[in-house]
Amino acid sequence: MRITRVYTRTGDGGDTRLGGGQKVRKESLRIEAYGTVDELSSYLGVAVAACEDAEIRSILEETQHRLFDVGGDLCVLDRDKKKFGMPTFPKDEVDLLERVIDRATDELGPLEEFIIPGGSAASAHLHVARCICRRAERIVVALSRKEDVSDQVVPYLNRLSDALFVLARLANKRAGRRDVFWKRKHGLKKKKKKKT
Repeated sequence: MRITRVYTRTGDGGDTRLGGGQKVRKESLRIEAYGTVDELSSYLGVAVAACEDAEIRSILEETQHRLFDVGGDLCVLDRDKKKFGMPTFPKDEVDLLERVIDRATDELGPLEEFIIPGGSAASAHLHVARCICRRAERIVVALSRKEDVSDQVVPYLNRLSDALFVLARLANKRAGRRDVFWKRKHGLKKKKKKKT
């Protein structure tokens, strides 16, 4: 791919084109879906810049590449994927995220209280990324109610939000920072452990 000019003026009327050439409105759910995936990838770049842990940085950088795959999947309709011989997003990427979550959880131990985003800068950025990921997931679910979406895109975004949560906690732990626990003022009271 060679891009010689960034602007084209073709979108000035509020339309854009999908990977298969179909003209759609820029506010369509499909554009919103892969636009939000792009936003997530961009914010992960901020998290990478703030993260000093090499392993977590590597996971996040790899995730940015996979999010480009997700965006590519979403911008091409299923019928065009078949026509162009384009593979759909694979399940093994969902499995890989589950392994990341399991390894991080083993290192962290159980979570016994809700946490507030904070601690290290990297952790705080990862919590924002998690929220963007949840929004992307909601938009893709809404799209899937109206149009075909590859089977593994929603599971991938779902697992990714979980992975970003545990990586946020891991970033704090490895930076020597404590998670910020929710201080309850109203609502359900935490059960006190019985003395034995």
